[in-house]
Amino acid sequence: MGKRVPMKIRKIRAVGLVGATPEGGWSAELRPEDSVHTLIFVETDEELTGLGSVFTNAGLVRAALAVLEPLYRGESALEPERVSEKLHQHTFWLGRGGSLTHTISGIDIALWDLLGQATGQPVGRLLGGRYRERVRPYASILVDQPEPLRDHLLALREQGFRAFKIGWGPFGRVSNRLDEAIVAAARTAIGPDDQLMVDAGGSDAFWPHGYKWALRTAHMLAAHDVAWFEEALPPDSLDDYVALRRAAPVPIAGGEVLTRRQAFQPWLAAGAFDIVQPDVTKVGGISEERRIGWMAQDHGIRFIPHGWNTAVGLAADLHLASAFADTDLVEYIGGSAYVDDLVTEPWRLDADGMLAIPDRPGLGLTLDPAALARYTLASG
Repeated sequence: MGKRVPMKIRKIRAVGLVGATPEGGWSAELRPEDSVHTLIFVETDEELTGLGSVFTNAGLVRAALAVLEPLYRGESALEPERVSEKLHQHTFWLGRGGSLTHTISGIDIALWDLLGQATGQPVGRLLGGRYRERVRPYASILVDQPEPLRDHLLALREQGFRAFKIGWGPFGRVSNRLDEAIVAAARTAIGPDDQLMVDAGGSDAFWPHGYKWALRTAHMLAAHDVAWFEEALPPDSLDDYVALRRAAPVPIAGGEVLTRRQAFQPWLAAGAFDIVQPDVTKVGGISEERRIGWMAQDHGIRFIPHGWNTAVGLAADLHLASAFADTDLVEYIGGSAYVDDLVTEPWRLDADGMLAIPDRPGLGLTLDPAALARYTLASG
């Protein structure tokens, strides 16, 4: 007699977020109506639904779900690591690391959400235990000219943020003089005690700079007490990243475009980063990101998740941060409706500029139906 599968996956739906897509800083800039973030709803035969998020266009996610459907239909909804690995293992021939991997990320997040709901535990506890109950978010914004950037940072500081990352925009794209003026204005705005990070955006199309620019810029950033220099080089420049990390006077961060642990392994083993930044909505989900975080620890590298995505991705990052002793920051997009407006209980900073890690079962999120209707395409 066959073993009964408790709580089966009945159906998975993909719903694209549109209407308020924030600018990405890309040379081919996003419009509000563009779909680059997709919510995943994993429905079960026991009336529970898990929530996930994918950093990929909704049409591509629906196509991926059609490929994956024979593999997940009827599977356990309470075994995220095994089910996600099954999806990875049986689709390698279609291409690792693209829309299929991104879509598996959303499924995996939703399965962890379901496991938490079914057991009455927050995801962070299911990941092995919570090292913290709150974590510092850094407000992540696009670079602007010095004066408007200063005003933006002052407004965010007024909201309670005490850590900031500025990136992309004109940085590295106009002149070294402007780059330093931008960083100086940012440091002046936030004062000497708040954390400041800089993201060059080297994964942008046809990034023009190499190792020598990155090293020169790293010395400039050190003079302004920048906490890390992110994506200083094109995303495939492994040897240059290794050399930069050894020579730069500031920590070097990167890894947001890599997917699955196998892609991260040579970068971590070679010592390419001081800080590694997998994105939970692309890399393979919580299961895969946790393995990358463990690998980073084994190589003496800090694990700080990349989080330019949605409220669901932020919730997953918060739970991951609770489960890693040295993951003391999470990325928070400044002013994104897909982060701030999608949930019934808005994110709130405490008096110390910290975010509480949800302690309700699963991800601990409840979506606002009106906001969801406002920002979604028809479901697939």
